[in-house]
Amino acid sequence: MKVRITQLDGKLPNIALMRLSAWHKARGDEVHFYRGAQGLSRNLGEPEYDRVYASAIFTMSRPLISRFSAQFPSAIVGGTGTQSAAKIEDLIGDFSGLDYEAAPAGFAASIGFTQRGCRLKCKFCVVPAKEGKPYVVGSVYDIWRGPPWPKHLHLLDNDFFGQPEADWRRRLEEIRIGGFKVCFNQGFNVRLITQEGANELATVQYRDDSFTRRRLYTAWDNLKDEAIFFRGVDRLAAAGIPEKHLMVYMLIGFDPSETWERIHYRFKRMVDRGMWPYPMVYDPERRDLKRFQRWVVTGLYRTMPFEHYSTSRVQHRRQYEESFL
Repeated sequence: MKVRITQLDGKLPNIALMRLSAWHKARGDEVHFYRGAQGLSRNLGEPEYDRVYASAIFTMSRPLISRFSAQFPSAIVGGTGTQSAAKIEDLIGDFSGLDYEAAPAGFAASIGFTQRGCRLKCKFCVVPAKEGKPYVVGSVYDIWRGPPWPKHLHLLDNDFFGQPEADWRRRLEEIRIGGFKVCFNQGFNVRLITQEGANELATVQYRDDSFTRRRLYTAWDNLKDEAIFFRGVDRLAAAGIPEKHLMVYMLIGFDPSETWERIHYRFKRMVDRGMWPYPMVYDPERRDLKRFQRWVVTGLYRTMPFEHYSTSRVQHRRQYEESFL
């Protein structure tokens, strides 16, 4: 068979598509893998395919899905960014191999899960409906590709500390003794972390997604969680993990009762404690919220108030350059 697989969005490798590619190759099929804009339409010289697949993880990618589907109307398209019920397990069963040739060029880390599911049922999140309550799926050594690949791990666990304590302790011990650097890419729930969990987390080499900086990812999505959020932050600090190591995703635009005053309050509380807020806009059509997001992620909040921030590209570039003068 001639097979075309397209990853429509996301900068990390798509594990479902990596499994799909490995499965087809194991059957002797010829796989052509495309990523992003290069895969939206049929390129000159492409063969006729027996099977076409695509995946999108973000709902904001639906325009890309429409363009792709117009070119490949018989394609099987799945992922959380779609309304499709297609599941990788329905196509390949429990096959678990990964084709790293489907990863972006230069991707040398290893990627995977030690647990799936989540203890919470946040209304804006698809994980509880898709995966249910937390359960163990493997060890660190099930994820690492082995020599000569670096001991860099992207853990995609949605609720690392939601697995049984004996298991998360075992995973952290594997990371620590094995000398791994680990990026908890999906973040961890700081609201539910115990002091014991914080103490153990402090013993491993946690990093950002480039494995160059000390970074942990977490979230503060609702103002009502203020007390338990900062309780968790204080537990991390007591364990030796400073606030400056925390990048905090802050959901904005989901709560209909949310006000700009409440958004700025959350943001300022985190900045005052030395954290790195990262606004996550629930509704991509909200240009005012996207503007706030750009103001934060560019770091311009350090040099100018939000009301002075311009969305003009020329003015934005000038403001960005002047912030370094």
